[in-house]
Amino acid sequence: MNTKSKKHLFKPCFLLPILILICSNGLAQNTLISEMEELKWEKVMPGIWKASFGKMGLNPMDYANEPKVDAIKALGDAPFPFAQDASRSLLTPNRASVRLPLRETEQIYGLGLEFEGINRRSEVYSLKVDHYGGIKGYTHAPVPFYISSEGYGVLINSSKRVKVHVGVGNRKDSALPERINRTTGKNWPARPLSDAIEASVEGDGMEIYVFAGSTTLEVVQRYNLFFGGGVIPPKWGLGFWHRMHTASSDADVLKEIKDFEDKGFPLDVIGLEPGWQSFAYPCSFDWDSTRFPNPENFVQTLNQKGIKVNLWENPYVAPVSTMYKDISPFTGSHTVWLGEVPDYTIPEAQQVLLKHHQKNHLSIGVSGYKFDEVDGYDVWLWPDHATFPSGNDAVEIRQLYGMMLMDMFDRQFKEQNQRTYNLIRSAYIGASNHNFVLYSDHYDHEGYVTALANSSLSGLLWTPEIRSADSAEEWIRRFQTVSFSPLMMLNAWSSGKKPWSFPEVTDLVRNTIELRMKLLPYLYTAFYEYNQKGIPPFRAMVLESGYDTQETLAGGELDDAKNPYAEQKRLEVTDQYMMGLSILVAPVFTGQKERTVVLPEGNWFDFYTGEYAGNGETITIKTKLEEIPLFVKDGGIIPMLSSLDKDNPDQPLEVRLYGSKENAYLLYNDDGVSYDYERGEFSLIELKSTRDREGQLSGISKTLKSHKSSYGTIVWRWMKVPQ
Repeated sequence: MNTKSKKHLFKPCFLLPILILICSNGLAQNTLISEMEELKWEKVMPGIWKASFGKMGLNPMDYANEPKVDAIKALGDAPFPFAQDASRSLLTPNRASVRLPLRETEQIYGLGLEFEGINRRSEVYSLKVDHYGGIKGYTHAPVPFYISSEGYGVLINSSKRVKVHVGVGNRKDSALPERINRTTGKNWPARPLSDAIEASVEGDGMEIYVFAGSTTLEVVQRYNLFFGGGVIPPKWGLGFWHRMHTASSDADVLKEIKDFEDKGFPLDVIGLEPGWQSFAYPCSFDWDSTRFPNPENFVQTLNQKGIKVNLWENPYVAPVSTMYKDISPFTGSHTVWLGEVPDYTIPEAQQVLLKHHQKNHLSIGVSGYKFDEVDGYDVWLWPDHATFPSGNDAVEIRQLYGMMLMDMFDRQFKEQNQRTYNLIRSAYIGASNHNFVLYSDHYDHEGYVTALANSSLSGLLWTPEIRSADSAEEWIRRFQTVSFSPLMMLNAWSSGKKPWSFPEVTDLVRNTIELRMKLLPYLYTAFYEYNQKGIPPFRAMVLESGYDTQETLAGGELDDAKNPYAEQKRLEVTDQYMMGLSILVAPVFTGQKERTVVLPEGNWFDFYTGEYAGNGETITIKTKLEEIPLFVKDGGIIPMLSSLDKDNPDQPLEVRLYGSKENAYLLYNDDGVSYDYERGEFSLIELKSTRDREGQLSGISKTLKSHKSSYGTIVWRWMKVPQ
């Protein structure tokens, strides 16, 4: 149990001369930088340092996994990235704050899941777990970790809500920019350039970690590896997911599966929405006996068809639940939708939940969950002044609630040596090694692509799920995007839509899903790289070597009459991202007849034809309804399944070679369902492209580590376009 004493009591101040004396609690009101405490940095691993001051409440790292120390060491060491004596801390009666240096040309990325922009410079973020609502930092995963273009990252480790001023706010004793007379001068800035990033919490202290690297990608790798690396999902998790209408019965599900079979659509996971329960909003967590009279037989029937079952839940307990009596003593003072809120900082509460789920779900073959509404608006969730039986703060519990659920269920499945893949609506520090993907009620297609890129900067996975569309064009465009994401899902809980709901593009939808499935060897290996090296399988372009951010500014002409505080708008490229080591994905949105693509340095080639596309330049392409634009870097080796026969353990491969650069690629495989890979039960095949005396590119393969899960015959294909 974690209880904290109240150190600072409010003292009413009635006289101005006394106000400064009493309310300052011994600190000058205008504290100078020189009077702030210098942070003392301790090196904890190669390229990683830690500083702390004051006291913390709940520690977010309690819900993360252990570091991959050897993998961090393999990255080599790196020097501390800025002047150590330039980092300062300050404790006041109500807040703990830090001040870290910021160079004039530095660009800052990260700070969790966001749907707008990549660069965080000159903004203020209030990092609060919340539904996405337009306030910067109010989001499903407000991770207080930022990355600098100068090659380092900073983590503010606190379970409080962190407020970050990213180069905003100028201390009067800092290095101030030139003052401009707005009346007579030019280019007067509404946000004067600041020389620092300042972050604070309403609390008594915090920890700060610095991650250094020679590139921004290396910084992200260190961060992910510090929390155990990334996950390797079960293979079925990377297949096609279909969520049923909320009122569906077992008969409805079986009919839906038959329709998938008849129409030739792959199907790997069926998601059951609230109606599978006897009571929902709040939840009973018990099967509805009218819709699912024999849940064990139902789940086993689907498992025999190679289809997994994923159950929707929110964590708020209805009095009719069969676990209500046992968990009620461990719940907080307030309800959510009249359901009680378990305090999962208490081990006994965790045991009640897991015992119930093991008995009623996992033991009959349920493969995972979709945890909803752990991110809700203030009008839905418990207030900040709510109390919990552990004595822990309500704000901290809200920030960490999603992480608590992730940690509990990952451990529960791992005890059974069974990999899982799940959905959740909130995450925080150290999420990379949890088997969960974020999703949202927000439904802007372009925002979804930006979120997909941003998620890679904070150790997160994100799905741009499909729910509905206003046209056949939008339908196929959304399918193309989700097919190139960490989780490919149609969420028809409300709309009742099917992949074939727009007949004019049904074949295109099927082809898109099948392309994703054929790329499984490549994608699965990308997740292996995530696990072993911390490289995000889907990542923002700012993490790609040779990429020019292409930022430009628009607008901002000062007009005293119309807008005296006019500012220029940063125009960023947020509509493309990398998948795996070699593929650049450039989604198309409804109505786009053409689009631009920013290619990093080096030769790039069209995925479908092998044609040369460009080198370190911005190109404009004509869009095709049947294709999502994909580009492969020079030397790219792309292993693909030759067929989609899931019952064939020795599936043959087609390995594509792009460009003219010789290269090597490690192809990973395992049983796809268990954790036996952690005990060395996996295969590694080295795929190499080499050039013969006549200049022809060809491929050779060499088994480095053999296992029964290895692939079958390999056919090489050089994607060369005749000159």
